[in-house]
Amino acid sequence: MLELKHLPVSSFNENIAYIHRDCPVYKIDNIKTMTRIEIHGGAAPVYAFLQIVDSSKIIRPDELGLNTEAFRQIGLPEGSRVSLTLTPPAPSLASVRRKIAGNILSPKEYEDIVADISARRYSNMDIASFLVAAGSFITPNELLSLTEALRGDRIIDWGSEEIVADHHCLGEIPGNKADLIVTAIVAAYGLPMPKTVSRSLSGCTGAADTMEILAGTDLDVRSLKKQVLEKRGAIVNPEGLDIAAADKIISAVEQQNGLATLERSIASVLASKMAAGITHLLIDIPVGPRARVRSTQEAMRLRKLIEYVGDMMEINVDVVITDGSEPIGFGLGAALEARDVMKVLKNKEDAPDDLKEKSLFLAGRILEFDPKLRGGQGYVVARELLKSGKALDAMEQIIKSQGKVKEQVRLGHLTRDVVADVDGTVKKIDNAFMTRLCVLCGGGQYPGAGVDLFKKTGDQVTAGDILYRIYSCNQNDFAFAGTVLESGKSGFEIGK
Repeated sequence: MLELKHLPVSSFNENIAYIHRDCPVYKIDNIKTMTRIEIHGGAAPVYAFLQIVDSSKIIRPDELGLNTEAFRQIGLPEGSRVSLTLTPPAPSLASVRRKIAGNILSPKEYEDIVADISARRYSNMDIASFLVAAGSFITPNELLSLTEALRGDRIIDWGSEEIVADHHCLGEIPGNKADLIVTAIVAAYGLPMPKTVSRSLSGCTGAADTMEILAGTDLDVRSLKKQVLEKRGAIVNPEGLDIAAADKIISAVEQQNGLATLERSIASVLASKMAAGITHLLIDIPVGPRARVRSTQEAMRLRKLIEYVGDMMEINVDVVITDGSEPIGFGLGAALEARDVMKVLKNKEDAPDDLKEKSLFLAGRILEFDPKLRGGQGYVVARELLKSGKALDAMEQIIKSQGKVKEQVRLGHLTRDVVADVDGTVKKIDNAFMTRLCVLCGGGQYPGAGVDLFKKTGDQVTAGDILYRIYSCNQNDFAFAGTVLESGKSGFEIGK
């Protein structure tokens, strides 16, 4: 038996255990090729990956150290007596090897893979191997099997509610935070919308980052249900919800390694939304030359996949294909995007029209899930809810319920203006370039960092006019962003 010790180390959702090289209970020679262990002593065995420590200042020979993830999972106080046993690799890794070899996996194989990931029997490297293998090819039936396995058995029950709606954008477009406005409009109408939002996987800011400029996003299932039933809407980070555990683990690895494919994203979205109890889901696929989905043909292929899996899993899915050719709104970065959202909800004259119109279009489609509305009426109703201030009232109720942020975030103190070098018309704005610039200047790390657009496609400019302004919160980020701009590229194409 060894004495349990917590080492405050976070390992990106991977359980790590530490023993001293001179541990009297376990011979290091026997561990060289067997680094997967089971830890016993808690309510259930905890799987972890073993690391060897040479310093007694970190771990004594009679101690077993656990990183934060593993210590939280075992649920025992420091000093508890625990034992460990070496364990072979997860049996489902044989299926991963079959997938690598080009085979089609059965539903049971996907179920076993997901179960082992949930139990943390996969290392991050194992998960990455699975993602690469599944990313090379996956059949529609396999995608269905993966989605069903990821959804799991824990599903939020909304009782007698016949329609529980949500929306997801498949492919991040810079500045596109229509999610928040859509939720306010739908809640004002009266349809329940437990909107789950995440931090950015590939862009500079996720909807969770933007919402946290206004209010907290960490709710448990009980609090979420109470708020949605009372206020008809919520905007929450699903990390605090005990659903779709394997999907969260896989998504963390995708974020670290950039391994997300569109097919895996479909499985992730449908699984997590269904686990949240969503019955009616609107999926937006933006298409553009520098968007995640580059062609209408590819968007149609994805639409058919989504509709097939949705039909088989009995969720009402509406898929729309929209323009993703340029950033939506003026702001890129959490504080700037939150500013745009509130301007739209407050019906400000300088609110970005493209963000407003996209929000009304998407909200209208969701409202038309209600059989009382005919096709086309949804947009009209959504517009009236926004214009009348009822959508703003709904958002203020959501913000109050989730805990309004008291201190306003300040924009970064380091700024740089990027100006037009010729007279003409803005022909194109490069989404990928603007996203990269936003990331480099600190967007995603600092709420006050980002890019504020002064011009959009179709605007007339004169040499010297400001195209956009960069905000950074520290000198290193500011220098990184400046390096990109020194190449002479601005992300804007200006022509006659």
